[in-house]
Amino acid sequence: MADAPSICPALVYEDAGAAIRMLTDAFGFTRNAVYEGEQGQVVHAELSYGNGMVMLGSKGMGGEYDKLMAGAGPSGVFVHVDDVDAHHRRAAEYGVEIVMPPTDQDYGSRDYMARDHEGNIWSFGTYAPPVPGG
Repeated sequence: MADAPSICPALVYEDAGAAIRMLTDAFGFTRNAVYEGEQGQVVHAELSYGNGMVMLGSKGMGGEYDKLMAGAGPSGVFVHVDDVDAHHRRAAEYGVEIVMPPTDQDYGSRDYMARDHEGNIWSFGTYAPPVPGG
């Protein structure tokens, strides 16, 4: 699949349903797939933004990945956006904790950072890493 992202961050949440709502409603991700267990917990979800994707699920599912991630702390994810200020407004209106407002960086990017309800840091900015050989 030529358009599939080569790297997909994978996060685990105590409340994966709330994470999906925040990522779609506040940050504009698209819900591609959500698989739920018998109790309604998120077994696996795939959300996309542009040509990137993040995978997530509920903690405590008992699989090998869940066991390995049991003591993992918060993670950080960077997402390229074209209009940082509009993206920031949407997240702030949703009530997301903004930890750094839109700021012009020395390296030419405009970024802001937000913390989700379980401590993960989401950075959004205009920086677009060059694709090797592209």
